[in-house]
Amino acid sequence: MFPGRRGVGATLLAAVLLSAGCSEPAPEPPPEPVRPQWQRLTLPAPAGTPGRPMVRDVTGCDGRWYLAGGVGGGAGETRPAAWTSTDGATWTATTLEPKGYYGRRSVLYSAACRDGRVAILGDKPGGAHGNPRASSWQQRPDGSLVEVEARFELYGGPTAVNVARLVAGPRGYLITGNRSSGVASWVSADAAEFEIMEGVPELVTDGRGTTWGFDAVATEQGWLMVGGILPPGGRIDRDPLAWTSPDGRTWQRDPVPATEAYEELQRVVVLAGTPVAVGLRGKEFGVWRRGPQGWESTGAFGTHGSAGAPAIGALTVAGDRLLAVVSDGSSYSLWSGADGGRTWRPVTGPVSMPAGAARDVSVFAVGDQVLLAVDDGREGAVFATRLTPGT
Repeated sequence: MFPGRRGVGATLLAAVLLSAGCSEPAPEPPPEPVRPQWQRLTLPAPAGTPGRPMVRDVTGCDGRWYLAGGVGGGAGETRPAAWTSTDGATWTATTLEPKGYYGRRSVLYSAACRDGRVAILGDKPGGAHGNPRASSWQQRPDGSLVEVEARFELYGGPTAVNVARLVAGPRGYLITGNRSSGVASWVSADAAEFEIMEGVPELVTDGRGTTWGFDAVATEQGWLMVGGILPPGGRIDRDPLAWTSPDGRTWQRDPVPATEAYEELQRVVVLAGTPVAVGLRGKEFGVWRRGPQGWESTGAFGTHGSAGAPAIGALTVAGDRLLAVVSDGSSYSLWSGADGGRTWRPVTGPVSMPAGAARDVSVFAVGDQVLLAVDDGREGAVFATRLTPGT
């Protein structure tokens, strides 16, 4: 039996009301991008065999900028290169003095400076297993860079995993990395010689989980390192974790609130006296702040999928905001974080920024002056802009 006309109308009305009641609110429109005016800068060719410029990291302090990278040739040949500038616009190639076989073939990838002087990390894969052979570089009084000769086990050896990031502060220089025993740190007062802190309590992997360190920053109290921990019990996702130290030698764990999602802190800076970290949180890029009561989650931005390995490429303070380079696994993008990193907007870049092997993007700011280093695997280039307040 078919319903009458009134039955049909009532059924349709109920369906409409049910549909209206269950509908989800319309998604918020994406934030309006920041659209800076980028200027491409000229990098002079370093002395030696011509090749393509490779750019990896940019930093600055006390009125001087530094760019670290290399020169690429055919058949995977590389050699180290660096540039310096007093205004962020006009650059000169730096004289380098490598000491060893791998130093002459290194690409410089992490730079940090204090008191106008820079120190740099470089590496080159090699050996029977193709592991990166890391080295550090110190700046001489004349501005040139010399490779610091070190025993192989300082950065390599049977317990080596990676040498991640170099940072600077009032107490000197600190390197964050990982060994088979867990997180490690390397310390030096002047970058002339580093000492490894390996198997240190609280950094080391123990019954609480497997530790991993990504980055560090100087604070008024000493050093703050960030990373993650993989708890025992068969879980496959990390939880965020941080560590504090007065001297880079002894460390204490600094708990970070965790959720059920995969989370880790990959970059950290100090913004207006407050440490802010950016990392992975599930399918987003998460943000954490370390306030008077400890760490708190303050939001997220962007998304990433399963293609490649998502990562935070760089994080810097530009005036009253943050600038973060992130990779979703297939391409890099630049984001601007205001309100202490609580609200984020995408920033249009000057060129396409694909992610992948032999590709990199880094950003660094001093005040409102911003430098962006982009290497798409074919060519390395540096771009400059100024961010006005409120953009």
